[in-house]
Amino acid sequence: MPTFTTLADWLAHLETAHPVTIDMGLTRIRQVKDALGLNFTCPVITVGGTNGKGSTCALLESILLQAGYRVGCHTSPHLLTFNERARIQGTLALDAELLPHFEAVERARLRVAEPVLEPASAFTPISLTYFEFTTLAIMSWFAASNLDVVILEVGLGGRLDAMNVFDTDCAVITSIDIDHAAYLGDTREKIAFEKAGIFRPGKPAICGDPMPPATLIDYAQQIGADLWHVGHDFNYAADKGNERQQWSYIGRTLTRPALAYPALRGANQLLNASAALAALEALRSQLPVSAQDIRLGLARVALPARFQVLPGKPTVILDVAHNPHAAAALKHNLSQMGFFPYTYAVFGVMEDKAIAQIIDALKEEVDHWCLTDLPTPRAAKAQSVQALVEEVRAVTANYGQKGKALSEASSVQCFATPALAYADALKRASENDRILVFGSFYTAAGVMASLDRAFFE
Repeated sequence: MPTFTTLADWLAHLETAHPVTIDMGLTRIRQVKDALGLNFTCPVITVGGTNGKGSTCALLESILLQAGYRVGCHTSPHLLTFNERARIQGTLALDAELLPHFEAVERARLRVAEPVLEPASAFTPISLTYFEFTTLAIMSWFAASNLDVVILEVGLGGRLDAMNVFDTDCAVITSIDIDHAAYLGDTREKIAFEKAGIFRPGKPAICGDPMPPATLIDYAQQIGADLWHVGHDFNYAADKGNERQQWSYIGRTLTRPALAYPALRGANQLLNASAALAALEALRSQLPVSAQDIRLGLARVALPARFQVLPGKPTVILDVAHNPHAAAALKHNLSQMGFFPYTYAVFGVMEDKAIAQIIDALKEEVDHWCLTDLPTPRAAKAQSVQALVEEVRAVTANYGQKGKALSEASSVQCFATPALAYADALKRASENDRILVFGSFYTAAGVMASLDRAFFE
């Protein structure tokens, strides 16, 4: 059995152990899960959606921790270290805590063999992707840790995602938009069906998308899930006239008035928070929480690179918006920040994203583009992105938020790394300007690694 003495060596091995990085389907991972005898006796909350998954997981985790529960939370991808994917009691897993479970998954994988065609009597071990293997290892750690509740963020889609091998007591879908079209389909209807695959018969199914496609509603009804739809079964009301900025949650059976805004910034966070509170209302017989638990949880929640505004000048915003839906929300959030003479954007993105639409969504907010290559073959080259920015410039008469002439208002430059792109933006920006770091997790991570880590702890 191949084994490694460090987590870094395990991860390096797993990056090349399976023929492809994404291999949709549950057959292989279910066989190894069963060989591990891996199940949970505590409630499981599964969170899927196009955008807002990480924020909703963080909100649930923060509230449940304030209520005194022992919480395990698995999110992905990570920004700086793999250990971010696995938290118990809000604390990142230590390498030493995970290593025995990596070994346990490898032993189980080798016990499960599948026949090969030639010769007929030969067998080969099940092969797992990086995500499948590490998911099982983290779940093995959770199962051995006497948890009160487990929160799982879906990686891609839902129906065929590795997380869906675990039955859920409550499924949450935050939003539905077009992303990962090669795997999930090229329409909201197709994508909604894939995401609805995390619903379970007779279990609460929380939908935080105000206008879900009919395929999601139809699937929930077909399997007999208990569908909670925002605007119908639960809602929120913001009191904009109150200087303290309070809001209220209105559920099926209870109301939570006079709540403070979540510590996470951004226009969609009330929608994410209301979906989280709907899940907790649906599970209140198993996981009761008080109004004070909710207030403290909302006030203390933290999640890096989700419209995160760093202290100091110039103003620096980190956001992992990497699809048109997220870019539109980012544009709205930026437009609410007040006046900045110039905005510099450090932008790197995966090649399979709708890059032109992302650029178009932010063209009125960004003056200077600092485009970056990223350390993965899946990324778009900065020069290719530059061509798309130039196309937007060519059809935009007054480029930039202030309608200045093109020569004055904008520039486009390419860099080899996010850190170099950020350094250039920082060199050119005045203390009254704004630097936006957005796009892929790799973009945010590359800049974060060059900054003071105290911002992210």
